[in-house]
Amino acid sequence: MKTTGVKLLELKERRKAALLGGRAERTKKIHDAGRLTARERVNLLFDPGTFQELGVFVTHRCIDFGMDKQKIVGDGVVAGHGKVNGRLTYVFAQDFTVFGGTMSEANAAKICRLMDLALENGAPIIGLNDSGGARIQEGVASLGGYADVFLRNTLASGVIPQISAIMGPCAGGAVYSPAITDFILMVDHTSYMFVTGPNVIKAVTNEEVTFEELGGARIHSTKSGVAHYLAKNDQDCILQIRRLLQFLPQNNLDDPPRLETGDDVNRTDDTLNSIVPDNPKEAYDMIEIVKRVVDNGDFLEIQPLYAQNIIVGFARLNGRSVGIVGNQPKVLAGVLDIKSSNKGARFVRFCDAFNIPLVTFEDVPGFLPGTEQEFGGIIKHGAKLVYAYCEATVPKITLIIRKAYGGAYIVMSSKHIRADYNVAWPTAELAVMGAEGAVSVLNRKEIEKGRDPEALRRKLIEEYNEKFANPYIAAELGYVDDVIEPRETRPKIIAALESLENKRQSLPQKKHGNLPL
Repeated sequence: MKTTGVKLLELKERRKAALLGGRAERTKKIHDAGRLTARERVNLLFDPGTFQELGVFVTHRCIDFGMDKQKIVGDGVVAGHGKVNGRLTYVFAQDFTVFGGTMSEANAAKICRLMDLALENGAPIIGLNDSGGARIQEGVASLGGYADVFLRNTLASGVIPQISAIMGPCAGGAVYSPAITDFILMVDHTSYMFVTGPNVIKAVTNEEVTFEELGGARIHSTKSGVAHYLAKNDQDCILQIRRLLQFLPQNNLDDPPRLETGDDVNRTDDTLNSIVPDNPKEAYDMIEIVKRVVDNGDFLEIQPLYAQNIIVGFARLNGRSVGIVGNQPKVLAGVLDIKSSNKGARFVRFCDAFNIPLVTFEDVPGFLPGTEQEFGGIIKHGAKLVYAYCEATVPKITLIIRKAYGGAYIVMSSKHIRADYNVAWPTAELAVMGAEGAVSVLNRKEIEKGRDPEALRRKLIEEYNEKFANPYIAAELGYVDDVIEPRETRPKIIAALESLENKRQSLPQKKHGNLPL
């Protein structure tokens, strides 16, 4: 055989080894658990035939603990770039069949090089995490690899979109890379995240807890708020990443993608005229309003299972990607609390970083009272939301649907904090507080001295409602730009967005602000 033929044969054998990953029985074990391998995940993520792998033949350099005799091509990470929905995207996928997907000095360098390329070329980076953590055999060299990744996550924050999918174990220091990224997806029953595991907790605190109870996908989707989406399986997780990317720009200098949706910009909806109950204490579903306004009812809700008294997510208006924030009257009457403030603030800051206009649907009776909230720091957490809205320079449109009370009115993108276009429905109520509370404060002594205290109280409540339970005083003061018929909400918002398309607004020169953490 010619020398060239020998070399080509060697190349084929080496590539075959790279594609194989770990042993066949490990791949079978993954499949038996209903999971996909790293390469299967990558192939599902990218448009067919577009993935180009980098660092194909990387192997570790460790010689301790017999590791010099256990070298596997690729060293537990598949990395490269390709097209997702026709746009350049970078990905690294940890391969659990190779040393349990553990982080080594060599594969950390591969990941870091990929992150550098993503940042230099202004394209999103996706991390598919499935790892046993730091490679113990390499000691501090492995820990240094994590630190190198964390640094790049931080430098890339607000410059390119970063998405993390937890598709297996992610524990210890490994959790901080996903935590810095913009969105985290987890797979139900097969993924988990925690800083210290059940065995350590048992030894230190004598508390018994399972992997699922401590850091499973449902816990992080409902209680901690760490996860933004709960996937049914690996396939669902990858498809949701593809859908999410459709709403995001490539980088912070790019405009959000615009698609032809076929939905008439002048479409009205008569149902909106009667969707708000006559009884101000009666709940309704804010998501239904959102879906009736946006293109084709397509709304991608973010963190749908966490802090459900506020809704956040992406939609399109006239094909343009927008960020939606709304109070949810169905849950806790739509009040703001610690969790909802944090959820809303982080989403607002993401949209602002990536030039995505914000549309706020407001129906908020105030901040949740109580010692639990006060002791938990509602003051500083609530301040995060107002800080985020104040700092945002993207187009900001606010629709006041019903209640807009007290400090919560200010926080929810009011005209006073540089919102561009504020409109209200006729059902809007802008006041310091609700009528019953206001009358109790303002007229307590008068009511107590009255011949019929209850009748007087009802009369005063009616008078207060007549004066404040409408949007017209705020409109007279210029705090509301218009009072619109609900059915016309869609065309009004789209017209405002079009007028703000070239908005330019800057912040005072500074290194960065000091967010109330």
